[in-house]
Amino acid sequence: MFRYIRELEFQTICNYIKEESSVLDLGCGDCELLHRLIKNKNIKAQGIEIDEKEIYKCVQKGVSVLHEDIEYGLSEYKDKSFDYIVLQQSLSEVVRQPEKVIQEALRVGKKVIISFSNFAHYRARLQIFLKGKTPVTPSLPYSWYDTPNLHFLSLSDFIEYCKERKINIEKTTYLGIKRKAYLFPNVFALVGIFMISQN
Repeated sequence: MFRYIRELEFQTICNYIKEESSVLDLGCGDCELLHRLIKNKNIKAQGIEIDEKEIYKCVQKGVSVLHEDIEYGLSEYKDKSFDYIVLQQSLSEVVRQPEKVIQEALRVGKKVIISFSNFAHYRARLQIFLKGKTPVTPSLPYSWYDTPNLHFLSLSDFIEYCKERKINIEKTTYLGIKRKAYLFPNVFALVGIFMISQN
């Protein structure tokens, strides 16, 4: 199930990005997303990753990647130097200071694509309410002691954050268990994908 959702997430992000664009992926992992975009959309790709093992995988795929901490790695880039900045699950999993990273991403990128697991999914709510335990769901498949997540946020949390800071939400896609979630996404979506921008 987890792989299926990740595949839908990859496909959606790829659909958001125009051909021959410049893309910077923050916390790019093994560069699977960038590799697909290079192959299918002829993009100019750059990744930033802190894990050396993941960097080796990127290099094997022929993707340019910098060994940096994404919280500090954007200061060298000029304003709007990339068409797209991508934070695929990075915001909740590796970023300690989300406010800082989002603002820097909006400065460096014309558009920013952010995806994250929805902590307010009904399965998570039920596990907290009925069992009184940290939830485990298809999009949050880890126990409390081995989770990569640093921040647990909901779709509504992120929408409210953008509204308060006058950040434009240009596109949204909500992924359920087997398909896109349209009805009450904050309850039924496992993953939210947002494309945002700021004038």
